[in-house]
Amino acid sequence: MAMVMFSSKNKPLMAAIFLLLGLLMSTITGIQSIGVCYGTLGDNLPSAPEVVQLYQSSGINKMRIFDPNPATLEALRRSGIRLILGVPNDNLQALASIPNAATDWIQSNVLTYTPDVDIWCIAVGNEVSPTNDPTSQFANYLLPAMKNIQSALLAAGLTQIKVSTASFSQLLGSSFPPSQGSFSDGVSSFINPIISFLVENNSPFLANVYPYFSYTGDSQNIPLPYALFTAPGVVVQDGNLQYQNLFDASLDAIYAALERSGGANLQIVVSESGWPSEGDPAATVDNARTYYSNLMNHVKGGTPRRPGQAVETYLFAMFDENQKGGLETERHFGLFSPSQQSKYQIAFN
Repeated sequence: MAMVMFSSKNKPLMAAIFLLLGLLMSTITGIQSIGVCYGTLGDNLPSAPEVVQLYQSSGINKMRIFDPNPATLEALRRSGIRLILGVPNDNLQALASIPNAATDWIQSNVLTYTPDVDIWCIAVGNEVSPTNDPTSQFANYLLPAMKNIQSALLAAGLTQIKVSTASFSQLLGSSFPPSQGSFSDGVSSFINPIISFLVENNSPFLANVYPYFSYTGDSQNIPLPYALFTAPGVVVQDGNLQYQNLFDASLDAIYAALERSGGANLQIVVSESGWPSEGDPAATVDNARTYYSNLMNHVKGGTPRRPGQAVETYLFAMFDENQKGGLETERHFGLFSPSQQSKYQIAFN
């Protein structure tokens, strides 16, 4: 590499060059921080090869899937897309208690595809909570399943793959102001050993963060611009930290909770975040476009509590999924329609 020598006369030129390089690196970091979740609960979705091609043509180089779908994993071979591979909640009991179940799972769903498929993390379970009825039945199996998957990876020589679980804000007992974030007393015996496991294995803490649900659950007290990253000024003053958006406040509340639970050095990866385009007064195409666009631009800069640290974030989701249960909004989180048309004309590259 050729070296360029600068004299004192060139200091303005040097400053301009370093500023340009800084902006370029910031832009690159922001792009690299964004992935998209790929769910398959629809009867009108494109084939897995078409989906992978759409990721590539859109410049999306990270994907999260919620189960080890063989067609998806085959389509991802040599695609260059980094993957978070999910273990469904209904697999946890077997993985926790049946001998060799984790070894067999890794053989079938990881070793069969690596290194052609770039699996960097396995998310064991999704939004499991001992106090949340739909998932409380899985709570006792989560950590043993994580440990067994970790052991199976190590036995297979796959030391580069991290093991975590996708958590969510309902585990917090306090989140306001963000510096007072803490896990609720009812989940501490559940989450603290998981945090210790993540620290021990240098694995990230995966968190599903949805300002949309926080806003719709308390719209009397949360301004819509605060949820959409469009507030004109500071909305929450927390000591010397200032918050202009709910995403930062939510994420920093989790950071504070982790610090109180022995996980001060854990990296948070936002494993889901999105805004629906239909099914509720706040669920509009304009609001969703605003949220996704601003989120993508924002995460490269970190949060007030962790400034300058890009937050790896997975947008939810790639497609509208017409077979999802629950509220109507659940079927309208897609960045693309099933016909592969972009709903928001968002540039990923």
